[in-house]
This record gives sequence, C-alpha cells and structure tokens, in this order.
Amino acid sequence: METFLGLDYPTWWYLVVGGLFSGYAILDGFDFGAGAWHLFLKKENSRRIALNAVGPVWDGNEVWLVIGGGALFAGFPVVYATLFSSLYIPFMLFLVFIIFRAISIEFRGKEEMAWWKKTWDISYGISSIMLAFLLGVVLGNVLQGIAIGENYSYHGAGFFEFLNPYALMTGFTTLFLFMAHGAIYLLLKTEGRLFAKMTFLLKRGMIFFMVAFGITSLYTLLYIPHLSDAFKNNPLLFAVPLMTFLSIANVPRLANKKKYNWAFFFSSLTISLLLIIVAIELYPMLLFSTVDPKYSIDIYKAASSTKSMQTMLIIVAIGTPLVLAYTIFVYKTFRGKVKLDETSY
Repeated sequence: METFLGLDYPTWWYLVVGGLFSGYAILDGFDFGAGAWHLFLKKENSRRIALNAVGPVWDGNEVWLVIGGGALFAGFPVVYATLFSSLYIPFMLFLVFIIFRAISIEFRGKEEMAWWKKTWDISYGISSIMLAFLLGVVLGNVLQGIAIGENYSYHGAGFFEFLNPYALMTGFTTLFLFMAHGAIYLLLKTEGRLFAKMTFLLKRGMIFFMVAFGITSLYTLLYIPHLSDAFKNNPLLFAVPLMTFLSIANVPRLANKKKYNWAFFFSSLTISLLLIIVAIELYPMLLFSTVDPKYSIDIYKAASSTKSMQTMLIIVAIGTPLVLAYTIFVYKTFRGKVKLDETSY
C-alpha cells in the first residue's frame, strides 16, 4: 500500500476526519453548552446576552460539521453509509433539533410578546441539550459496537436499540462536558450578575461532568474490554489518559483563579484529548460488529481508492487553512464582552 511521510493513506484520512470532528466538537460544543444553560437564566436581559454571545459564531461553527461529514463520506464511504443506515433515528433527531435551534435563535427577537420569546427560549434550550446528548449517544454506539451483519446490513433487535446503557452514559457525559465548556465561554463574554451566576453554574457543570466521566470510564474498563487493548499492548499510550486527567483538573483550578481564557483552553484541550483516546481505542477499526467480528469495518475495508485520497488530501491542505483563517477572523472580530444594542437578538 502506498504511503506518505511514513503513513498509509487510509491512516492519513483517519487523522483528517478525526481532526475535523475534534474542531467541530470544540467549537459547536461551547455553543451547545451555552444553549443548554439557557433555561437556567430567568431574566430577559440575561437570556439576550447569552444568546448574543453565540449569535455571531454558531453558524460558522457548524461549517466544521459539514466539512467533517463530507470528509467521512469522501474517505470512508462504506462507514458513512453503514453508520447512517444503522443509526438513522439519532441522526434524524439531530437534524430536527439543529433546525429548531437555528430558527429559535433567529425567530426569538422578531416579536415582543412574552409567550413568543418563551416558546423560542424553550425550543433553543431543549434543542441545545438534545444536540449535545445525541452526539454522545452516537459516539457511545460507535465505541460499544453496532449490530452489523453480512454486506454491512444492520441487524439491530429494536427500534430504539441505540438507547443502550453505555450510549446513554456517554450521552450524559458529553452533555455535561459541553455545558462546562459553554459556561466558561459565557464567563468570557459576560459581566455583572450573569457573570456571577455562570461562575456558580460552571462549578455545578464540572461536578456533573466529572461524576459522569468517572462512571462511564469505569463501565468502559469493566464491560467493553476491547477499547483498552491498544493501551495494554503499548503502555506508552497511557500518557494520553494521564494528560486528559491533568487537563480536566486544570479547568476548575484555573476558573477559581479567574483565568478564564486558560480554563477555556484546557476545556478545549480536554475535548481534543478525549477524542484522541477514542481514536486510539478504535484504530484501525471504524465500526465494531456486535454480530461477528468478521463483519467489523476497518479503515482499509472502508477506504476510497488511493488516488481519491491523494487528491482529497491536496484539497484538505488548501481548504483547512482557509477555514481556520475564517474561524480566527470571526472570533477576533467579535471578541470581548457582549453589549446589547438595537441590532442584537
């Protein structure tokens, strides 16, 4: 198999897809988390400030999801088709909630009636919660394995099989992680009473995340042993979980010192490191089959042709810096505390 800089092209594409989804999780993760706190904010002014904190950036963050999905389809079309056909219910729910979240942001300020604003507040809050939760549910199913049979057909036993205990635990862990991440972002964007409230909510969010993360990690070690095989075979890889624990511990420490920029950096690093752990646990597998291991799909079975991946890596090398430049430009333009005016949501 042809290689580039010592790695074969399926491995390169595995890293590209992982990097793009990591970027999406970090960026859309904080605005999902900020939205998940929305219904905890009781005052109209607080809700407007929180909404305007994510207003200029939420749609740009979703660009990373589109690119990540496109990269998965281009590099591993077999996995794309199998995953979406096996988990079409959570993916369709994700699509519904992402639509409602978008229209909630845009519609809320169009009328002054209290019932109108309350309706879209509820829609925005619930949609944000469900989006974060469903991402975790999908990840939990991928980690645990899916009932894939011959010819990549789905052999699941029930309509809601995707809501298994491990997927639910991963869903709640992801939700609480994003809520903590979002709380730090709101601390960077707010002041006064809302700032004080978010300080309190961040502490609650970190407690919920650490408890959920501990339970999920213990369950993984006890009941899904194939996920720890890579670490057992190469003890040096334990450096990644160690860095993850240190990164998690740094978030509340820095927040208590009011170093919120650094706290946000470490919450972003935590998300990235957790996804690196996922990548290590899975590689070279993409989807485990719970029917029979011979039906599992690895990066070599799923990959496009070498020529296709070579061409697409060139496109990635050109396109990724452009997306990064756009993202940096947007965040620099809208940096600082939120100030409401007549153009605000």
